[in-house]
Amino acid sequence: MAYALSINVRFHEGRYHGEPDWPPSSARLFQALLAGCARSGGPSDAARSALHWLETREPAVIAVPIARMGRRLTNYVPNNDLDAVGGDPARIGELRVAKISKPHLFDAATPLHYVWRLDGSEQSEIVARDVCGIANTLYQLGRGVDMAWAWGEVLDEPDAARLLAEYPGTVYRPCASGHGEPMACPQPGSLDSLIARHAAQSSRWVPGIAKGKLAFAQPPRPRFKQVAYDSPPMHFVFDLEGLTWPLEECAALVELARDRAADRLVDKLPAMKAQIERALIGRGGTEADKAARVQVVPLPSIGHAHADRMIRRLLVRVPPNCPIAHDSIGWSFSGLSLKIDAETGEILLGLVAADDKSMLRYYGAGSAPAARWRTVTPVAVPWEVVRLVSSPPVVGGDRRGGSHRIAGQAQVARAVQQALRHAGISASADVKRIQHEPFETKGKRAEAFAHGSRFAEERLWHVEVEFKDAVAGPVVIGDGRYLGLGLMRPLAGAERETGVYCFAIEAGLTAAATEVECVRALRRATMARVQDALGRRVPMPTFFTGHERDGAPSRDAEHSHLAFAIDPPRARLFVVAPHRLQGRQATGDERSALDTLDIALQGLTDLRAGASGHLRLAFATLDSEVDPLFRASRVWESVTDYHPTRHGKRMTQAEGLVADAKAEIARIGLAQPESIDVLELRSGPRGGVAGRLRLRFRVAASGPLLLGRTRHVGGGLFAPIT
Repeated sequence: MAYALSINVRFHEGRYHGEPDWPPSSARLFQALLAGCARSGGPSDAARSALHWLETREPAVIAVPIARMGRRLTNYVPNNDLDAVGGDPARIGELRVAKISKPHLFDAATPLHYVWRLDGSEQSEIVARDVCGIANTLYQLGRGVDMAWAWGEVLDEPDAARLLAEYPGTVYRPCASGHGEPMACPQPGSLDSLIARHAAQSSRWVPGIAKGKLAFAQPPRPRFKQVAYDSPPMHFVFDLEGLTWPLEECAALVELARDRAADRLVDKLPAMKAQIERALIGRGGTEADKAARVQVVPLPSIGHAHADRMIRRLLVRVPPNCPIAHDSIGWSFSGLSLKIDAETGEILLGLVAADDKSMLRYYGAGSAPAARWRTVTPVAVPWEVVRLVSSPPVVGGDRRGGSHRIAGQAQVARAVQQALRHAGISASADVKRIQHEPFETKGKRAEAFAHGSRFAEERLWHVEVEFKDAVAGPVVIGDGRYLGLGLMRPLAGAERETGVYCFAIEAGLTAAATEVECVRALRRATMARVQDALGRRVPMPTFFTGHERDGAPSRDAEHSHLAFAIDPPRARLFVVAPHRLQGRQATGDERSALDTLDIALQGLTDLRAGASGHLRLAFATLDSEVDPLFRASRVWESVTDYHPTRHGKRMTQAEGLVADAKAEIARIGLAQPESIDVLELRSGPRGGVAGRLRLRFRVAASGPLLLGRTRHVGGGLFAPIT
């Protein structure tokens, strides 16, 4: 039978002054055990043997009461430096120094548990009982003022699991991933290092270099190892039964669900009304209580190009130090009726526990950590930031310029970084994009979320953030994070700058080179390489060819196949995935196809383009924020000719070109431009029309922007104009 060793510690007072760690690490406990059994001239041989055994165990599971930070207290005490005042004891008052104390406060009636799993051997059980005897000698844990006592138990493994499962506090477990909070733990050699350090304390003054002088020698440091510990929040997922909920009204849904759940809990636990309202609603809570507050997060439907972004699920995140039991929180939401028909009593909208939690992976839970994240619902920033960003049309008779807006957006970026820290995300972050427009075609502008919430339109922003180190989700930030605002989703590799493959033409272009010939050569080379990657007998998907299996052109209304483009002013060629053209995330099938494309395009350095030359290519990286074809702008002009998809009837050629461009812009989900100007107009030998256009949008749009009938073979490319 497997066993576990549990050392249980109870403090005389509900205060812990040890710095900087909470909970007290197992290394702290190890030192306290040694100090307790060594009070009579050092540890006995039996105690040494038991502690040597304990330091070889795997890191312990640590269970501690729910704690909060106490007030900061500064005491002024004499410094041990009498020589600085000539050795005069009467002047000891001049040596006072500040000693700062900020204890953790908790319920002293709840013990701490340190639980080690044993291997089940009889010898381990015997030594573990010796450690239990040492635990009886413990008299303090932390600083000298943190008086405590302890006792040890050897438990059956089921009893140990029950002890931790029913513990009314926070349980910290060592995690193999290394992403948790580091804590010091004993390791082989820790006991000997502590004994050596104690012995060195009595001989810290050694002969110095100068004759007759003494020098201070630091005693050796104890040897402990750092182990990552994690105490993740509990996740409950509920399906909305009966109705779906609009994305932009997420705050109203949160308020409705959390208030009903709080009322349900108060009915069952009236004595805990204040704690329930503080944990669920935030009523009566302080800044220190936010870390223990339950978070209700509506989950819009994402993960597919055609997902409508309606809310069909609700995530309830219960932090490990929540004062209400996790099971009680889950019960309060399960089966909750949110809307009832007053006449028939029919439940129009309710919550039922979800059997499938796989949708959480779209928000970074249960999947690999990601470095780049984008908002699904906008982040709410503080009012003081809004004053710097929002510019009225006229101030003092002078219109505020772009420099003021840039400075304001820099303030928003700093506010977002602060919001990340408030949400408990310590990873260094760079705010890449700040805008009111959604990042996805079927998303909602930031202003739309103000209706029904307590946040003004000016406070809401969509942002994109890149972390120096990848982080796991869900990520919810900002002042509205307890109302469903500031919800972010991770960007996978194929949803970032991959999906656009850029090749610089280093040499080989002839004077007779044409745009069409270069693009067609790139398309042929790409399909040939993809066929090699797939295998000669494997049919090539429409994603690569733009044609159906029978050879007919694809009739997909979304035109979900690769586009090929040329940027003549900068001598570059592009392969562009369809999700980048349509401003959406890639589907599962598209991500799989992009993996194949990654392999196929590796090593493409040689391109034969007929009369246009034998081109030498080099793969070029992109930065979409500054690249001439990808950065956001309000004004865009043609780089290559725009060819309309159909001829306009009963209108001039210029009017037909403009009408067709408007229809194309609407089809890909962009906001309609304020104006479309025809810069050039050409008629072909068979009555065809082509031209160059200038598009002027009300709000900035991001590239790449490819429009028209030839958008997949080099035509209709636009570039931003400053």
